[in-house]
Amino acid sequence: MAFGPPALGYDRAITVFSPDGKLYQVEYASENIRKGWTTIAIKTDKGGVLVAEKRKIAPLIDMRSIEKVYIIDTHIGASFAGLAADGRVLIDYARQVAMNYRFVYDEQIDVELLTRSVCDIKQLYTQHAGVRPFGVSLIFLGIDRRGVRLFRTEINGYYFGYLALAVGMGEQTAAQYLEKHYDERLDVKEQIMLALQALRASSEGPLDPNYVEIGYIDVKEAIFRKMSVDQIKAAIQEAGVDK
Repeated sequence: MAFGPPALGYDRAITVFSPDGKLYQVEYASENIRKGWTTIAIKTDKGGVLVAEKRKIAPLIDMRSIEKVYIIDTHIGASFAGLAADGRVLIDYARQVAMNYRFVYDEQIDVELLTRSVCDIKQLYTQHAGVRPFGVSLIFLGIDRRGVRLFRTEINGYYFGYLALAVGMGEQTAAQYLEKHYDERLDVKEQIMLALQALRASSEGPLDPNYVEIGYIDVKEAIFRKMSVDQIKAAIQEAGVDK
Protein backbone atom coordinates (compact mmCIF):
# COMPACT_ATOMS: atom_id res chain seq x y z
CA MET A 1 0.00 0.00 0.00
CA ALA A 2 1.43 3.38 -1.01
CA PHE A 3 1.52 6.22 1.46
CA GLY A 4 1.59 9.92 0.69
CA PRO A 5 3.85 12.49 2.37
CA PRO A 6 3.35 13.07 6.14
CA ALA A 7 1.70 16.46 5.53
CA LEU A 8 -0.91 15.07 3.12
CA GLY A 9 -4.31 16.36 4.12
CA TYR A 10 -3.08 18.48 7.02
CA ASP A 11 -1.62 21.28 4.90
CA ARG A 12 -4.76 21.96 2.87
CA ALA A 13 -6.36 24.21 5.49
CA ILE A 14 -4.72 26.67 7.85
CA THR A 15 -7.12 25.70 10.66
CA VAL A 16 -6.13 22.02 10.79
CA PHE A 17 -3.41 20.82 13.14
CA SER A 18 -1.34 17.77 12.16
CA PRO A 19 -1.07 14.87 14.62
CA ASP A 20 2.30 16.22 15.79
CA GLY A 21 0.79 19.63 16.59
CA LYS A 22 1.98 21.60 13.56
CA LEU A 23 0.29 24.03 11.21
CA TYR A 24 2.07 23.13 7.98
CA GLN A 25 1.08 26.28 6.10
CA VAL A 26 2.79 28.36 8.79
CA GLU A 27 5.95 26.33 8.30
CA TYR A 28 5.69 26.65 4.52
CA ALA A 29 5.41 30.43 4.89
CA SER A 30 8.63 30.44 6.89
CA GLU A 31 10.47 29.24 3.80
CA ASN A 32 9.79 32.60 2.14
CA ILE A 33 11.80 34.32 4.85
CA ARG A 34 14.80 32.06 4.29
CA LYS A 35 14.72 32.95 0.60
CA GLY A 36 14.37 36.70 1.15
CA TRP A 37 17.08 39.30 0.76
CA THR A 38 19.30 39.54 3.83
CA THR A 39 18.51 42.16 6.45
CA ILE A 40 20.64 42.90 9.51
CA ALA A 41 19.72 44.89 12.62
CA ILE A 42 21.82 45.93 15.62
CA LYS A 43 21.06 47.96 18.73
CA THR A 44 22.89 49.18 21.82
CA ASP A 45 22.09 51.81 24.44
CA LYS A 46 23.56 54.40 22.06
CA GLY A 47 21.29 53.69 19.10
CA GLY A 48 20.53 51.15 16.42
CA VAL A 49 20.88 50.41 12.70
CA LEU A 50 19.04 48.54 9.95
CA VAL A 51 21.01 47.35 6.93
CA ALA A 52 19.27 45.58 4.05
CA GLU A 53 20.52 44.26 0.75
CA LYS A 54 18.72 44.45 -2.60
CA ARG A 55 19.32 42.23 -5.60
CA LYS A 56 18.64 43.02 -9.24
CA ILE A 57 16.03 40.53 -10.37
CA ALA A 58 15.70 41.84 -13.94
CA PRO A 59 18.01 43.96 -16.13
CA LEU A 60 15.50 46.77 -16.72
CA ILE A 61 14.24 47.22 -13.16
CA ASP A 62 14.99 50.60 -11.60
CA MET A 63 16.49 49.62 -8.24
CA ARG A 64 15.62 53.03 -6.79
CA SER A 65 11.97 51.98 -6.91
CA ILE A 66 12.64 49.08 -4.54
CA GLU A 67 12.58 49.99 -0.85
CA LYS A 68 13.75 47.70 1.95
CA VAL A 69 14.14 50.09 4.89
CA TYR A 70 11.03 52.06 5.88
CA ILE A 71 10.28 54.96 8.19
CA ILE A 72 7.20 54.04 10.26
CA ASP A 73 7.19 57.10 12.52
CA THR A 74 9.83 59.68 13.39
CA HIS A 75 11.20 57.36 16.10
CA ILE A 76 10.68 53.94 14.46
CA GLY A 77 12.07 52.26 11.36
CA ALA A 78 11.39 48.83 9.90
CA SER A 79 12.55 46.30 7.35
CA PHE A 80 11.58 42.76 6.39
CA ALA A 81 12.56 39.52 4.70
CA GLY A 82 10.15 37.36 2.75
CA LEU A 83 7.28 38.19 0.40
CA ALA A 84 7.62 41.88 -0.47
CA ALA A 85 3.88 42.32 -1.09
CA ASP A 86 3.06 40.98 2.38
CA GLY A 87 5.73 43.19 3.88
CA ARG A 88 4.34 46.29 2.15
CA VAL A 89 0.82 45.63 3.47
CA LEU A 90 2.05 45.17 7.05
CA ILE A 91 4.30 48.23 6.82
CA ASP A 92 1.31 50.32 5.76
CA TYR A 93 -0.71 48.86 8.63
CA ALA A 94 2.07 49.69 11.11
CA ARG A 95 2.13 53.28 9.85
CA GLN A 96 -1.64 53.57 10.36
CA VAL A 97 -1.36 52.21 13.91
CA ALA A 98 1.41 54.67 14.76
CA MET A 99 -0.47 57.59 13.21
CA ASN A 100 -3.74 56.72 15.00
CA TYR A 101 -1.91 56.46 18.31
CA ARG A 102 -0.46 59.95 17.84
CA PHE A 103 -3.89 61.31 16.94
CA VAL A 104 -5.63 59.78 19.96
CA TYR A 105 -2.96 60.14 22.66
CA ASP A 106 -0.85 63.00 21.26
CA GLU A 107 2.38 61.07 21.86
CA GLN A 108 4.64 58.56 20.14
CA ILE A 109 3.69 54.91 20.24
CA ASP A 110 5.94 52.47 22.12
CA VAL A 111 7.93 50.19 19.81
CA GLU A 112 6.71 47.03 21.52
CA LEU A 113 3.05 48.11 21.35
CA LEU A 114 3.39 48.70 17.61
CA THR A 115 5.09 45.33 17.18
CA ARG A 116 2.36 43.59 19.15
CA SER A 117 -0.35 45.25 17.05
CA VAL A 118 1.22 43.92 13.84
CA CYS A 119 1.69 40.48 15.41
CA ASP A 120 -2.01 40.40 16.37
CA ILE A 121 -2.86 40.64 12.66
CA LYS A 122 -0.28 38.01 11.74
CA GLN A 123 -1.72 35.65 14.36
CA LEU A 124 -5.27 36.12 13.07
CA TYR A 125 -4.12 34.92 9.66
CA THR A 126 -3.06 31.59 11.17
CA GLN A 127 -6.50 30.66 12.55
CA HIS A 128 -9.13 31.65 9.96
CA ALA A 129 -10.18 29.53 7.01
CA GLY A 130 -9.90 31.05 3.56
CA VAL A 131 -6.72 33.02 4.29
CA ARG A 132 -3.03 32.24 4.37
CA PRO A 133 -0.25 33.32 6.79
CA PHE A 134 1.82 36.38 5.96
CA GLY A 135 5.03 35.07 4.42
CA VAL A 136 7.22 37.79 5.86
CA SER A 137 9.21 38.55 9.00
CA LEU A 138 9.29 42.22 10.01
CA ILE A 139 11.99 43.96 12.04
CA PHE A 140 11.10 47.05 14.07
CA LEU A 141 13.82 49.35 15.43
CA GLY A 142 13.11 52.47 17.43
CA ILE A 143 13.44 54.49 20.61
CA ASP A 144 10.76 54.98 23.26
CA ARG A 145 10.55 55.61 27.00
CA ARG A 146 12.34 52.31 27.64
CA GLY A 147 15.29 53.15 25.41
CA VAL A 148 16.39 51.55 22.13
CA ARG A 149 14.16 48.63 21.16
CA LEU A 150 14.61 45.97 18.48
CA PHE A 151 11.97 43.35 17.70
CA ARG A 152 11.42 40.67 15.10
CA THR A 153 7.95 39.35 14.25
CA GLU A 154 7.43 35.67 13.48
CA ILE A 155 5.05 34.03 11.02
CA ASN A 156 2.82 32.72 13.82
CA GLY A 157 2.32 36.18 15.35
CA TYR A 158 4.90 35.89 18.11
CA TYR A 159 7.76 38.34 18.56
CA PHE A 160 11.12 38.53 20.30
CA GLY A 161 13.41 41.34 21.39
CA TYR A 162 17.00 41.23 20.13
CA LEU A 163 20.38 42.87 20.60
CA ALA A 164 21.33 41.98 17.02
CA LEU A 165 19.81 39.76 14.37
CA ALA A 166 19.87 38.75 10.73
CA VAL A 167 17.05 37.43 8.53
CA GLY A 168 16.92 36.24 4.96
CA MET A 169 19.01 33.94 2.79
CA GLY A 170 22.26 35.00 4.48
CA GLU A 171 20.84 34.72 7.99
CA GLN A 172 23.03 31.93 9.31
CA THR A 173 26.38 33.33 8.19
CA ALA A 174 25.52 36.90 9.18
CA ALA A 175 24.19 35.83 12.58
CA GLN A 176 27.39 33.89 13.30
CA TYR A 177 29.44 36.97 12.42
CA LEU A 178 27.32 39.14 14.72
CA GLU A 179 27.63 36.66 17.58
CA LYS A 180 31.42 36.87 17.35
CA HIS A 181 31.76 40.63 17.01
CA TYR A 182 28.76 42.22 18.76
CA ASP A 183 29.62 44.57 21.63
CA GLU A 184 27.04 46.43 23.71
CA ARG A 185 29.35 49.49 23.79
CA LEU A 186 29.20 50.12 20.02
CA ASP A 187 28.08 53.55 18.89
CA VAL A 188 25.91 54.05 15.80
CA LYS A 189 28.82 54.45 13.39
CA GLU A 190 30.49 51.29 14.71
CA GLN A 191 27.18 49.44 14.42
CA ILE A 192 26.93 50.43 10.76
CA MET A 193 30.46 49.13 10.15
CA LEU A 194 29.65 45.84 11.90
CA ALA A 195 26.37 45.39 10.01
CA LEU A 196 28.05 46.01 6.66
CA GLN A 197 30.81 43.55 7.49
CA ALA A 198 28.24 40.93 8.51
CA LEU A 199 26.34 41.54 5.28
CA ARG A 200 29.55 41.18 3.26
CA ALA A 201 30.30 37.90 5.05
CA SER A 202 26.93 36.52 3.95
CA SER A 203 26.97 37.90 0.39
CA GLU A 204 28.49 36.50 -2.79
CA GLY A 205 30.70 39.48 -3.54
CA PRO A 206 31.62 43.07 -2.61
CA LEU A 207 28.80 45.40 -1.59
CA ASP A 208 27.42 47.90 -4.07
CA PRO A 209 25.98 51.11 -2.54
CA ASN A 210 23.14 51.00 -5.07
CA TYR A 211 22.06 47.62 -3.69
CA VAL A 212 22.24 48.42 0.03
CA GLU A 213 19.90 50.45 2.23
CA ILE A 214 20.81 51.74 5.68
CA GLY A 215 18.62 53.28 8.35
CA TYR A 216 19.77 54.35 11.80
CA ILE A 217 18.61 56.01 15.00
CA ASP A 218 20.74 57.76 17.63
CA VAL A 219 19.61 58.29 21.22
CA LYS A 220 20.80 61.90 21.06
CA GLU A 221 18.27 62.78 18.33
CA ALA A 222 15.80 59.89 18.72
CA ILE A 223 14.91 60.28 15.03
CA PHE A 224 15.06 57.41 12.55
CA ARG A 225 16.90 58.44 9.40
CA LYS A 226 17.87 56.80 6.13
CA MET A 227 21.28 57.27 4.53
CA SER A 228 21.70 58.54 1.00
CA VAL A 229 23.55 56.57 -1.68
CA ASP A 230 26.62 58.79 -1.26
CA GLN A 231 26.62 58.23 2.51
CA ILE A 232 26.23 54.49 2.01
CA LYS A 233 29.11 54.49 -0.49
CA ALA A 234 31.37 56.24 2.02
CA ALA A 235 30.35 53.81 4.79
CA ILE A 236 31.01 50.79 2.57
CA GLN A 237 34.46 52.07 1.70
CA GLU A 238 35.27 52.81 5.34
CA ALA A 239 34.11 49.33 6.36
CA GLY A 240 36.34 47.81 3.68
CA VAL A 241 33.56 45.72 2.15
CA ASP A 242 33.74 47.14 -1.37
CA LYS A 243 36.32 44.58 -2.48
